[in-house]
Amino acid sequence: MRSAYNDNIGGLARDLTVMSDYVRTMMRSAGHSLLDRDLSAAEGVVSSIDSVEDLRATCEARAFELLALEAPVARDLRQVVSGFHIVEDLARMAALAVHVAKTTRRRHPDAVVPEALAPYFREFVRLSDANSGKLHEILATYEPERAMELALDDDAVDDIQHHIMQLTTAREWPHGVTAAVDVVLLSRYFERYNDHAVNIGTRVVYLATGMQPAEYEVSRRTEEQQATMREQFNEIRRRYGEA
Repeated sequence: MRSAYNDNIGGLARDLTVMSDYVRTMMRSAGHSLLDRDLSAAEGVVSSIDSVEDLRATCEARAFELLALEAPVARDLRQVVSGFHIVEDLARMAALAVHVAKTTRRRHPDAVVPEALAPYFREFVRLSDANSGKLHEILATYEPERAMELALDDDAVDDIQHHIMQLTTAREWPHGVTAAVDVVLLSRYFERYNDHAVNIGTRVVYLATGMQPAEYEVSRRTEEQQATMREQFNEIRRRYGEA
């Protein structure tokens, strides 16, 4: 019985990792379609949303089964409950990738992003893919230290989004209203995509430690300070012992 229970708990983690990888592929393809005006890539992302819903249903069914039949407690309960929230974040990330692809499709064969702003969106795509890659590792290991890093990476995304807002609202913006609207919405899609990645990181910190990230950071610093004090005390004791 316990073996089957552990298999189901492990299966939930694997299902979430598979869904995370699928969403990463979607946003990678959406970014490619945007930057390279690839209509077929955009169509592929839009049509893949049904597969996301299938993955979502699989994760939720396993989580409901664990709650109903196994009555998990402590960390296992946190894992199951967090699983519901993580699935929702991943589904929203997939929807944002679809929004990017639909924007490409709507403007094709014209470029959505003015050439002068293309480097910013290449960086959006790079950061989004890097953060998605970290999600795979985090969901596979439930390592809180790695999960905490996502919030720092998200700051770079926020900085780019803020800069784009400044450019598009400047009086000397030369690309017209339509381009401004498209660029602002796209920057928002990438910003929200990475916000959901941070949300997942927060869930993993709670799952692994039972604490929110701010509480965990305080706890970690306290442990480091205590370790430093122990080392200093041991050094003093060695010196007096030698004397």
